[in-house]
Amino acid sequence: MSDFRDTRQFNSVPRAGADVASRETYDEGLRGYMLKIYNYMASAVLLTGIVAAGAAATGLAYAFASGPLMWIVSLAPLGFILAMSFGLHKMSYGTLQVVFWAFATVMGLSMSTIFLVFTGESIAVTFFATAAAFAGLSLFGYTTKKDLSGFGTFLIMGVVGLIVASIANMFIGSSTLTFVISALGVLIFAGLTAYDTQRLKNDYQYLRGTEFMGKAVIMGAVSLYLDFVNMFMFLLNFLGSRE
Repeated sequence: MSDFRDTRQFNSVPRAGADVASRETYDEGLRGYMLKIYNYMASAVLLTGIVAAGAAATGLAYAFASGPLMWIVSLAPLGFILAMSFGLHKMSYGTLQVVFWAFATVMGLSMSTIFLVFTGESIAVTFFATAAAFAGLSLFGYTTKKDLSGFGTFLIMGVVGLIVASIANMFIGSSTLTFVISALGVLIFAGLTAYDTQRLKNDYQYLRGTEFMGKAVIMGAVSLYLDFVNMFMFLLNFLGSRE
């Protein structure tokens, strides 16, 4: 007969309270991790916007509209992305932060020329529309139970296709192709917003408690920043009113 006063026989029984506490700790850590990513991303978008508006207001944007400076500010952001991606493990956390903010600043200089092409009102309307869409899509990616990982390959292939089509259209100059590229660009980066959010959420279980977590936050912010900026630019080309 079992002796119910002997609690040793229950030592191997999982305690529900401990499981709940562990889950709450995990969820709290996950929220903190994602909040840091969103804070970095939002701050970078704000910095880019301020730099772009400042360059346009001072007339500096005209210098980036043509000539050698146009190519420098256009290609510099790609250089920063490559530096962060391939130098990630060699850079210290502080150095990665500096490169990240420099990247957001150069992106602002590169994007300042949109004020020469589109009206300020359409830029503002498109920005807030993008912000609302991004928030909804990112929330969907964070909360959905559906596994979005299968869409990743198709979305990346879509980005490659957009790049190839955009380069080709530089020589063709087709307004119809521009319209199609812009429409597809909005859809592809909308999908990437949800996909990247879920990917970053899932990555937390492997990153928590590691020294790499701080760098992962910055690189996660880069991913969402690029999703936001590209969705904004394609939506602006799609719906923006030109000067």
